[in-house]
Amino acid sequence: MIFAVLDLGISMRRLAALVAALLAICFASPSAMAAKRVALVIGNSNYQNAPALTNPANDAAAITEMFKRADFDVIDSRRDLKSQEMRRALRDFGDKARGADIAVVYFAGHGLEVDGSNYVVPVDAVLERDADAEDEAVSLNRILLAVEPATHLRLVILDACRDNPFAKKMKRTLASRSVGRGLVGVEANKPNTFIAFAAKEGSTALDGDGKNSPFSAALIKHLTTPGLDIRKAFGYVRDDVMSATGNQQEPYTTNSLGGNDVTLVPAPSAPLPAGGNANTEIRRDYELAERVGTREAWDSFVAAHPTGFYTDLAKAQRNKLAAEAAQVAATEKAHAAADEQARLAAEGARASEQARAAAASKAAEAERLAAEKAKVEAEQAKKLEEAKIAQSPPAKADKPAEPAAPVVAELTPPAAPEAARSTAPAQDLPRLLQSELRRVGCKTGDIDSEWNAAARKALSSFNDHAGTKFDVKLASLDALDAVKARAGRVCPLDCDRGFRADGDRCVKITCDSDQVLGPNGTCRPRPERAPKVVAHRERRSPAGHGGRCFVYNGASVCE
Repeated sequence: MIFAVLDLGISMRRLAALVAALLAICFASPSAMAAKRVALVIGNSNYQNAPALTNPANDAAAITEMFKRADFDVIDSRRDLKSQEMRRALRDFGDKARGADIAVVYFAGHGLEVDGSNYVVPVDAVLERDADAEDEAVSLNRILLAVEPATHLRLVILDACRDNPFAKKMKRTLASRSVGRGLVGVEANKPNTFIAFAAKEGSTALDGDGKNSPFSAALIKHLTTPGLDIRKAFGYVRDDVMSATGNQQEPYTTNSLGGNDVTLVPAPSAPLPAGGNANTEIRRDYELAERVGTREAWDSFVAAHPTGFYTDLAKAQRNKLAAEAAQVAATEKAHAAADEQARLAAEGARASEQARAAAASKAAEAERLAAEKAKVEAEQAKKLEEAKIAQSPPAKADKPAEPAAPVVAELTPPAAPEAARSTAPAQDLPRLLQSELRRVGCKTGDIDSEWNAAARKALSSFNDHAGTKFDVKLASLDALDAVKARAGRVCPLDCDRGFRADGDRCVKITCDSDQVLGPNGTCRPRPERAPKVVAHRERRSPAGHGGRCFVYNGASVCE
């Protein structure tokens, strides 16, 4: 890369410091400026115990070429994998995903749902019984484990909702166990995770008439558009698939991404204006560091530019990354502590061990709440610095003496904070969530500052009736936002015996005089009373009387 040194008011020493700090990570090549991105592409077509599929091989080849054009760092493309080969490929890919910013797994082939769990099917699967899925197929959870080491985006794409021949002949080991036609919708529980299905729950994906399926064709068209947020890209994918299939197929997505745009391919940088000034250079350096998006990039920018508006914003960006990493680590630690506490209780461990586990779980939960609070504060600080730049552009301080038309557009003012996003102090989160759960009818009793068993039961009831899958072991901002979004009652009113629901209150059931309250809460005819049986007892007759005497209805009768 060639640098043209113009009379921009920048000393050679400052320029040298800038180049030394950012050249290695920003200016070496276009790929060096991008985050590390890895992808695993699997296409299973030639099934040994089911009819062969044509499109998965074509789709996988096209998706592989798409990632190559996007300059992904690692692209592992596999075809017709058997069960052990698929597990080995996922294990190896998990190692490659360590240290990566973005990890993607794409699978095309057969998939099925067994008793609420999703599986993709290797080519050597037999699947005679529903219980065989655990041994012969590969679960969605196993795929998510392979992308988990990535830090910024964990993307799983399943083009595996085809009409499954295995489900039709599969024997059920339990009558209550279900085997679905397609895949079942799930929630993305891990942070920075995005899961995409070719078709929504209970429906199947079409192969189409072309070389590629409608879903894969839409992915190739939109997914790697430079600068396009992944959520918007899949929105375009959904529109294209609906149009191509006459509204017969609708893709489904779920994600746990934050408020910032997440792209597979960063937007191209605007060319540097020839008549720029010192502030233009600083802004250009800031944009390059922002595209890299790592703490090391922000450290380099701050070292090259120790003061200024953009320096304060860079520090805020760096603090936000640190807070996000701490929040993820604290959440995982809290999950592990809660699981350990539950395990000891289930195994009937000694009271001292359970007490230690409970204390550790409580400490981990407090640490998680503190980390979540720090993350919210870091995000607010970043928005505040963005607002400062928008209101007082630093270009004024470096404006050339000669008036000239501006050559660089002002920074776009930061978007207003999401109205629905809660920013409550972390220590108040359990109390606020319990209060909202009571408002929607899922919580009874007192509101406690601790996230106790009653609170967990209330959130579980909300999950059951609202169709959500929040972790009941923890009080989270996401759960609080979801409950707040509900305008009315979610959980049905549960009244005590002798009372019935009347709107949002329980009223006493009153029966007529000839009726009584039955066990099912309804009035029924009062049963007739049985005739009163009066006991009698034999006693000795008075002196001089030779017969027997009885007490009958309170009177003495002698024979």
